[in-house]
Amino acid sequence: MQIRVVSDQPWSVSADVLAIPILTDDPGAPDSSTLGEIDRRLEGAIADYRRIGEVAGAPFRRVLLRGRELGAPWVLAVGAGAVAGFDALAAYRVAASIERRLAGHPVTRLAIWLPASLWTRTGLSADDLAMLVARGVAEGAYDPATLYRSGYDEAPPELDELVLVAPGADVASLQAAAERGATIGEGARIARDLANRASNDVSPDVLADAATDLARANGLSIDVIGPDRATEMGMGLFMAVGRGSDNPPRLIVLRNGTDGARDAQGRLLALVGKGVTFDSGGISIKPADRMEEMKMDKTGACTVIAAIVTAKRLAPDLPLLALAPAVENMPGPHSTRPGDIVRALNGKSVEVQNTDAEGRLILGDALTYAERLGATHLVDVATLTGAVERAFGKQITGAFGTPQPWFDAVVAAGARQGERYWQIPLVDDYVRDMESWYADFQNSGPADGSLVKSGLFLREFVTRPWVHMDIGGTGYLRRAVPWAPRGASGVTHATLVQLALDGASGA
Repeated sequence: MQIRVVSDQPWSVSADVLAIPILTDDPGAPDSSTLGEIDRRLEGAIADYRRIGEVAGAPFRRVLLRGRELGAPWVLAVGAGAVAGFDALAAYRVAASIERRLAGHPVTRLAIWLPASLWTRTGLSADDLAMLVARGVAEGAYDPATLYRSGYDEAPPELDELVLVAPGADVASLQAAAERGATIGEGARIARDLANRASNDVSPDVLADAATDLARANGLSIDVIGPDRATEMGMGLFMAVGRGSDNPPRLIVLRNGTDGARDAQGRLLALVGKGVTFDSGGISIKPADRMEEMKMDKTGACTVIAAIVTAKRLAPDLPLLALAPAVENMPGPHSTRPGDIVRALNGKSVEVQNTDAEGRLILGDALTYAERLGATHLVDVATLTGAVERAFGKQITGAFGTPQPWFDAVVAAGARQGERYWQIPLVDDYVRDMESWYADFQNSGPADGSLVKSGLFLREFVTRPWVHMDIGGTGYLRRAVPWAPRGASGVTHATLVQLALDGASGA
């Protein structure tokens, strides 16, 4: 998709469709007069629709109108809510909903008008608005139905050109920002494609092959650690999960930059993602209900693989690590049993009380190994618990972190990209619930406070600034919404890329 930013008036721009945001309150001069001129050229159609409540600005309400006296033959009026509530998340979602409304239509050139009020009367800069809109359009074009269905013609259109219409803006600056946003959106589609693929299609070995292809295509170094090497290294937690399946585990390690390299903030950031390609629960087997969703348990790994690729495309010299421990958690003759004692890479012993608490095991060894590779700061992403969805639903990602300044930096990166996090406290009083007679601690405990305990367990394997993001709720959607289809959501990808770019020279 080519991107072009113009400072022309919206009615003079040539495109298949011109999308215009409609606010519930007066956007203020000069935007109100611009919208009035568009409506005059539409012979009052917007005013007519507004009178019957169709174009009143309600978020994501979209109406396609026949264009008249415009450079575009069709106009898509889309509700954007009130100016006061228009933030980074709204910008991204409105843009994605525009693209998704055009599903099934032969559109190749889309123009979107960016009223000046959306950066002069909100907390967004013009550059961030352009970035978020371009990212939203790029991600809005994604549809998982195209993965396995031939002849599917109801997907959003793959655009040849996106035109952002921003009268009075710095065109060159917005152009660069929009191109950055589109690249981030395209990276999220890599993550979503990998996460949405079925478990009989993506084993740990196949995920490693996909990561290898991406690494080679983007100039990243890659190391894939198999079971023999992992056992020799002492990755007892990783192998405790991976040995139960006929599909052998793989620890995927991607790096950009040379050994010892640091970013402009003096960091070597490591992104670590849980990659359970299918999670039956192991011996502690899950109920059958919704077990088909467990192909999504690899979403964290898919996200960090895509994030390092995206960061490389945007900042080629940026030092960065990504680790994706990939396993299949299955019952079998070699599976870990409840009550087994295993030893972690950092030397700590763990009693496996519940083989369905497997994500924290593989992440523990991966986090330790990331530090051994020189990581100074860590972020891990995982569909770790069902408790996080029960607590926060599918709109807010729960997160832990220490120390507080590092957690705040991660959340700030997410806020710029319109991704929401809620900090969960690491309450030491719960540590005693994970005590074991036979080992240093257990991998699970009583159900009360289980979400906090998952974070406390992972904390045992880090000595550097660290944040854990639990996307057990936000990682995938069970139903379509105006801005996204069902399936993997791509959540946290943009945060991770932004966080990495914050350490790029000149950022």
